[in-house]
Amino acid sequence: MTSASWVLHVDMDQFIAAVEVLRRPELAGRPVIVGGNGDPTLRAVVSTASYEARAFGIGSGMPMKIAARKAPPDAVFLPVDHAAYEEASAKVMGALHTVPGVRVEIIGWDECFLGVQTDDPEQVAEQAQRAVREATALECSVGIGDNRVRAKIATDFGKPGGMFRLTAENWFEVMGERPTRDLWGVGPRVQKRLAGHGIRTVRELADADEAELIAEFGPKMGVWYHGLGSGQGPAAVDDTPWVARSHSRETTFQQNLTTREQVQDAIRSLARQAFDDCAVEGRPVVRVHLKVRYAPFETRTSGRALPAPTRDRDAVVDAALALAGAMDAEREVRLLGVRAEMTPPGAAEEVERTPVRGRI
Repeated sequence: MTSASWVLHVDMDQFIAAVEVLRRPELAGRPVIVGGNGDPTLRAVVSTASYEARAFGIGSGMPMKIAARKAPPDAVFLPVDHAAYEEASAKVMGALHTVPGVRVEIIGWDECFLGVQTDDPEQVAEQAQRAVREATALECSVGIGDNRVRAKIATDFGKPGGMFRLTAENWFEVMGERPTRDLWGVGPRVQKRLAGHGIRTVRELADADEAELIAEFGPKMGVWYHGLGSGQGPAAVDDTPWVARSHSRETTFQQNLTTREQVQDAIRSLARQAFDDCAVEGRPVVRVHLKVRYAPFETRTSGRALPAPTRDRDAVVDAALALAGAMDAEREVRLLGVRAEMTPPGAAEEVERTPVRGRI
């Protein structure tokens, strides 16, 4: 008899903060906030906060200055150390590859999906947790589901350091009366738009008129959101080695940019850096995105496809500057970011390989 197919979502608990505590054991049990260069008086956002810090309302994406106001006197602020987190991540994913019979799809520094055929997914989850613990001394939580959506959502019910099973069988029992915001992929804006149609809970989303959702969100996302109400989603786990789809550079300015010239100079620099990161991989750029955060803290993003895949840095810079043309010139800017999206590795081979131009 064939074993059932399961998707497991492995998510490291307070990953960045946990890595820092491993390096500094004396910080265990204290509120730890990691962000920027560790100075909460400067502009930056929180990359992660330990569970002890989260108890004071501090979370990822929060401005460091606000985190400092919320933090207790014994809180510790630390700088971001990308190299240390990348090293720890590699060890975590390497350990998960040793679990017998699983396919590993890495989706971030601190999380991945496991695909497995088994009659006892909890046993596989325990094996995964043990492998990570023995290799890194870090803890992870595991969501068990019959597809990726349910596995991802299940993980939060298992935190910290535990596991939870969420399937079609118990979906509405667990999720039915929860707000739509608790669904993977539903942010505050989508939640507000759903509420405009009287849809506030997961069950109400499942019971909604699909045609009404299509009218609101379009033929693709309308169908997707409707299915999300029932926990529907793909079940495939792709263990093809991960490759970057894009490279981005962004900067938070300690003093707001107030002139058009300042903004354009910053965008030129960021676009050149993002392009150079793509050029190292030998793949042309097909789309450019611009991220703008106005003072005090409103973020907007925009993007445009290039006329054709390009290896010309100047073309990427020009596209980023063209996006800047839609910015509100009357508002001060505290953050800018440029993302260059590349062709997939296979498609890149079909693009004529011309010399990289525009390099300084």
